Amino acid sequence: HVQLVESGGGSVQAGGSLRLSCAASGSAASSLYMAWFRQAPGNEREGVAYIAINGGTDYTYSVAGRFTISKDNAKNTLYLQMDSLKPEDTAMYYCAADQWAFGLGNAYRYWGQGTQVTVS
Repeated sequence: HVQLVESGGGSVQAGGSLRLSCAASGSAASSLYMAWFRQAPGNEREGVAYIAINGGTDYTYSVAGRFTISKDNAKNTLYLQMDSLKPEDTAMYYCAADQWAFGLGNAYRYWGQGTQVTVS
């Protein structure tokens, strides 16, 4: 069973940056497909960024060029570097993982509890 714990959320002004972290346990990160999702009040949860086992990445169009997903297999940790933040990036951000590749789809079996990002 994989456990995921996010950290790094907070409040920031528009144009600022934040880095989210997701610590994984119960399975080696090197064997997991992982992704970041977000959900704003009243909206559906959406896939933001995805990283495959081979390091390939994908981003939703609204964050491409501003967000960067990365993974440190030695630390079993997933990251999301968020730059040029906009008020519309405000949401609860979730880390997700699975041994199967789901890309930006939300079929992942393992989810963290979320970390709030607020951009004003």
